[in-house]
Amino acid sequence: MEKLQPTPNTVQTKAFFKPANRIADIKPYFFASLNQRISELKSKGMDIIRVDIGSPDLPPEDFIIQALIETAQNPNAHGYTPIGGTPEFREAVSAYYYNRFGVELDPQTEILGLIGSKEGLFNLSQVVLNPGDIVLVPDPGYPVYSSAGLIAGAEIYKIPLLRENAFLPDLNSIPEGVLQRAKLLWLNYPNNPTGAIAPLEFFKRAVEFTQSHEIIIAHDAPYVDICFNGYRSPSILEVPGAKEVSIEFNSLSKTYNMAGWRLGMAVGNSSIIQSLHTYKSQLDTSHFGPILKAGTTALIGDQDWLKDRNAIYQQRRDIIVQNLKSMGFEVHIPSAAIYVWAHLPKGFTDSIEYCSDLLEETGVSTTPGIVYGQHGEGYIRISLCSKKEILEEAMQRMAAWTRSRRP
Repeated sequence: MEKLQPTPNTVQTKAFFKPANRIADIKPYFFASLNQRISELKSKGMDIIRVDIGSPDLPPEDFIIQALIETAQNPNAHGYTPIGGTPEFREAVSAYYYNRFGVELDPQTEILGLIGSKEGLFNLSQVVLNPGDIVLVPDPGYPVYSSAGLIAGAEIYKIPLLRENAFLPDLNSIPEGVLQRAKLLWLNYPNNPTGAIAPLEFFKRAVEFTQSHEIIIAHDAPYVDICFNGYRSPSILEVPGAKEVSIEFNSLSKTYNMAGWRLGMAVGNSSIIQSLHTYKSQLDTSHFGPILKAGTTALIGDQDWLKDRNAIYQQRRDIIVQNLKSMGFEVHIPSAAIYVWAHLPKGFTDSIEYCSDLLEETGVSTTPGIVYGQHGEGYIRISLCSKKEILEEAMQRMAAWTRSRRP
């Protein structure tokens, strides 16, 4: 068969294409590059253990999966669904927030279903920010907070999350000139990557602070139902008056082990919810109906199984913490979330170098703290999303390698 040749138009398109300025300087998501490197190592026969990404390895409960199957078998369940979720799904979110936090939400005006909460995190910056606005971003913090703001044309002001302040931001340290231009404050508790928690009293102070400065709070809360040792995480919407300035993002990804299902929600301030709905209506046409049905079932169904799931995570946490301490890491023991945040042992200072060399020489993939901001340097993040036996093997490899490389 004759080999096809590119047309002149194809060559011309490649030659003159340039990305839009808004994304030209945006770096690829860290885990996209990491996935590529891991694939290369696997192709060479290396046995890789991934404790880097927070993708739950445990499945949803059977009754959730059964709801998906039964709904998918309905011949009338395969058309378009309402943007932002079916009324049934939004009502289930409302019921979940009332049962879990005692927070009342109007399903019609204060709830929006999302294709995973990450979609909402990105879209929020596009609907509330203008060029020249300032976004207050925790450092270390989830990279999308910053990248979404930059794509919207805003400026990023980093607020350090320091161990000596329990990884909570010191809002009073922000200069007045910054506050005058600030439009949006990102909070995230239980926290990724540190595993830190925030008491309700902190949320009260944050709401009062942003009310006085006319700043929107975006609280990213996908880990509120993964808690250990009896801890119970609050919602910022429990604070009286929080809806005046706040929107909260939540997700079924971590709570119900449904990461690949891409189902989340934005809740809170009705004006912001409406703007997100308008923006979203230009981008997508909502979810597959059976996924929304399964999500509804998860939210209003039996929640007792989460206790056993959290006990599994807690056992994994304890294995990681104990082993890291024996290697010389300084470890924050998390009360919630699915990560262990650990400071490198003495003699190691570069988190990229540590994680890269560890991967290349042992096959254990961890996440360097610098990925989450300059104040993450010197730390690594390890995920709890692997079976006990796999984590033990990863810790053994790490221990032998770390001791051999320590100056």
